[in-house]
Amino acid sequence: MQGNTCHRMSFHPGRGCPRGRGGHGARPSAPSFRPQNLRLLHPQQPPVQYQYEPPKLLKPVWIRCTHSENYYSSDPMDQVGDSTVVGTSRLRDLYDKFEEELGSRQEKAKAARPPWEPPKTKLDEDLESSSESECESDEDSTCSSSSDSEVFDVIAEIKRKKAHPDRLHDELWYNDPGQMNDGPLCKCSAKARRTGIRHSIYPGEEAIKPCRPMTNNAGRLFHYRITVSPPTNFLTDRPTVIEYDDHEYIFEGFSMFAHAPLTNIPLCKVIRFNIDYTIHFIEEMMPENFCVKGLELFSLFLFRDILELYDWNLKGPLFEDSPPCCPRFHFMPRFVRFLPDGGKEVLSMHQILLYLLRCSKALVPEEEIANMLQWEELEWQKYAEECKGMIVTNPGTKPSSVRIDQLDREQFNPDVITFPIIVHFGIRPAQLSYAGDPQYQKLWKSYVKLRHLLANSPKVKQTDKQKLAQREEALQKIRQKNTMRREVTVELSSQGFWKTGIRSDVCQHAMMLPVLTHHIRYHQCLMHLDKLIGYTFQDRCLLQLAMTHPSHHLNFGMNPDHARNSLSNCGIRQPKYGDRKVHHMHMRKKGINTLINIMSRLGQDDPTPSRINHNERLEFLGDAVVEFLTSVHLYYLFPSLEEGGLATYRTAIVQNQHLAMLAKKLELDRFMLYAHGPDLCRESDLRHAMANCFEALIGAVYLEGSLEEAKQLFGRLLFNDPDLREVWLNYPLHPLQLQEPNTDRQLIETSPVLQKLTEFEEAIGVIFTHVRLLARAFTLRTVGFNHLTLGHNQRMEFLGDSIMQLVATEYLFIHFPDHHEGHLTLLRSSLVNNRTQAKVAEELGMQEYAITNDKTKRPVALRTKTLADLLESFIAALYIDKDLEYVHTFMNVCFFPRLKEFILNQDWNDPKSQLQQCCLTLRTEGKEPDIPLYKTLQTVGPSHARTYTVAVYFKGERIGCGKGPRYEKRIPGIALNELPVYNFPQMAHQKRFIERKYRQELKEMRWEREHQEREPDETEDIKK
Repeated sequence: MQGNTCHRMSFHPGRGCPRGRGGHGARPSAPSFRPQNLRLLHPQQPPVQYQYEPPKLLKPVWIRCTHSENYYSSDPMDQVGDSTVVGTSRLRDLYDKFEEELGSRQEKAKAARPPWEPPKTKLDEDLESSSESECESDEDSTCSSSSDSEVFDVIAEIKRKKAHPDRLHDELWYNDPGQMNDGPLCKCSAKARRTGIRHSIYPGEEAIKPCRPMTNNAGRLFHYRITVSPPTNFLTDRPTVIEYDDHEYIFEGFSMFAHAPLTNIPLCKVIRFNIDYTIHFIEEMMPENFCVKGLELFSLFLFRDILELYDWNLKGPLFEDSPPCCPRFHFMPRFVRFLPDGGKEVLSMHQILLYLLRCSKALVPEEEIANMLQWEELEWQKYAEECKGMIVTNPGTKPSSVRIDQLDREQFNPDVITFPIIVHFGIRPAQLSYAGDPQYQKLWKSYVKLRHLLANSPKVKQTDKQKLAQREEALQKIRQKNTMRREVTVELSSQGFWKTGIRSDVCQHAMMLPVLTHHIRYHQCLMHLDKLIGYTFQDRCLLQLAMTHPSHHLNFGMNPDHARNSLSNCGIRQPKYGDRKVHHMHMRKKGINTLINIMSRLGQDDPTPSRINHNERLEFLGDAVVEFLTSVHLYYLFPSLEEGGLATYRTAIVQNQHLAMLAKKLELDRFMLYAHGPDLCRESDLRHAMANCFEALIGAVYLEGSLEEAKQLFGRLLFNDPDLREVWLNYPLHPLQLQEPNTDRQLIETSPVLQKLTEFEEAIGVIFTHVRLLARAFTLRTVGFNHLTLGHNQRMEFLGDSIMQLVATEYLFIHFPDHHEGHLTLLRSSLVNNRTQAKVAEELGMQEYAITNDKTKRPVALRTKTLADLLESFIAALYIDKDLEYVHTFMNVCFFPRLKEFILNQDWNDPKSQLQQCCLTLRTEGKEPDIPLYKTLQTVGPSHARTYTVAVYFKGERIGCGKGPRYEKRIPGIALNELPVYNFPQMAHQKRFIERKYRQELKEMRWEREHQEREPDETEDIKK
């Protein structure tokens, strides 16, 4: 804290929040300001809205469809309802043929195979019993999961799936409805399955009246072109091409037809192949030549029969047993050619169906085997190249479809003619590879732990080095086992396989659609939440962020294993991967090195969106908002209640149990996004998550709306009774303001105390409307009741603490976007603590204006806690007399510039915690960690004024000793003194890390400190 005084701070007139431009900056660049420059305090500018603008995607000048060829009629006399095109009898015949040859092929093949009943497991019995009992217990029970009390045997489940008689190959994994690779997707109870986004139940959704199947329903559908950026892994050298009318039509993606306009829905972000993708949906003129039945026939063929996306439900589980309803979205593959004048021609849907019918041939016809084996090598290579990247299907098998990577006709037995071999290069599921092997996971954890311990050890033994090398070698052996490798080579006989005409590029695009539809449906249901809240968010991503639990990751759709299996079987062979750190580079928060790395980052001057995509940061902000609102209302509504009573009431209102009840009023459990697993199985865990979600929502309302919006929402939820709500929201003025409604400055002439306080007003540049509020803030507890201040400053200290918490929280939330909740809490505790507050109060000379009961008028040395209380009381007085904007500017001048020194000196942790942290880094593997122990060596003095001698021990060695008047207060001092004495490698590493990163900043900070230390001596010399 030395050398960083208020009169040496760079002043930014903004407040360091979304409504201003202030910031602590990398280093002071403006001239130094003295305390009188606080007169620049003023309300801030109106809010600045930061909105994301999507990139401008190239749109064709105009779009047209290929000829209808008597499959469609656009004659107005033939139209039905709101269509522009109606199918003819020729199109109906095409649909019947497609349904007969392709649509029902899979079902017929499965029906022809003998039925197989898998053996039941313990989990199946649990699910059946939970379904029968309906889990009708009260809300305090733990019935959210039927398997949280049982150990689920993953290995037995995998063996059961491997034993399926219809498996295509042992190394190819398949999809079953409601199943993941290692067991059921949903292990929830019957009660829990009736609600929740994770069960595809979106609040506010209603059944959609079926479309007319033989028309394009142009009047009720909204058309959007789906495109993905960047195009990596979606543009291939072998795209699906359809030849028609002497032209080639290349697949470019999908068209989506929605039943409602997609307004106020942000772009869809997804991480796949370690690459950040954005899915755009661009409204365009609708291609006319299609009918809804044709779209559904194609969708069933591609998504159900080829990709086996059985758990992708576009109607919703609530409407499965209801009268027939329409899917919420229809999809049409886009095969296009670009026209010379910048336009684009889209292939009509009937031509796509005709193409699929033409391609539906045996990959290697049985009658042609002998002939194909006699082909010239060049001719065979040409055919094999044509087949490479093509999706072929073997109806009735599991999985039914696979991508061809090679086609070999080598014959090993000259006496027997065998079918050519399909070679497929796939990816083994994580559960079946080394990544899912319990032995590998255990060995990997022990390896990482030992590596970390050795990195923090002051002296590494040779035996420890050998032990680390042995574990690394053991890990490598497991990785290289054929049964454990992720990459697998599958060889299949081509007998029974049929061409589909579809290549891997179609599958790549198709696998993005489940994520997109979930994204759209979720944001549509959030509009229902807007009505419950009573506030409409402009930034829809902010509302989604508030609802996102840290466990939630949606990169593949509602059943991630289905998507991974389909991508491995039918997606492109060798996708390009990005940086593997993209998954956790902004999410990782554990580990001492991560802590040092994040806590060494200086704040950003301009507001920057955070890349942490869950609600913990918003919860950090919302917690401060809720505490502030509660403190303010209690302070005004109970003017005679002392600080302890106010704190008791506040605790009751802001505790998690109560906030969870308020979240239940808003039905937040229906909108929360969290992992479909054991994270929130128990009711107590769910209630805690709902309380956090509520705080995040309050923080989001405050951030985008205003404090008034958050206040109104909180008040509506607290009280159902309108009269009580009115009392809570419209609290009275402060008693000192009620006595003199306009101003009380006329009392200054007759009061020496108030006259002296005008000097302080002049120093800080703020003229109080009610100067007695300032006098109350400076009145210590020892002063009895008097008519000037109507009491002491302890109640104001209670209010000022909450105000400072809110202002500091908002500043840190905005200017430190890479910090998680725990990191922000450490920074805030370094700002809003007694030591820093006392230092600021001392620099502003507040001790000179303290009102005490000492009649000698001699200056009194105030304790650190008393000085800190003075500052907090002043903050409360400033807020009551002015508003929150003045507090923002005050802290922007006197507090936030200190963050730079805290970060560079690594003073963001209290000494006791820092000592314990350093001790834990020196723990020995396989043993309980050594922690510092504190022992009282001596106690002297009377009971009311005892002096303690306390020593700190580490690994049986005394590393420090100190004396102090209070035992609890003396421990941090000892810890602080002994950190540099003992050989802690962690401290040396921390120091080197900061020195390398901020060499110039540290040099400037030291020069400024030396200059400030010399300044008083120079001033004294000048006076002499």
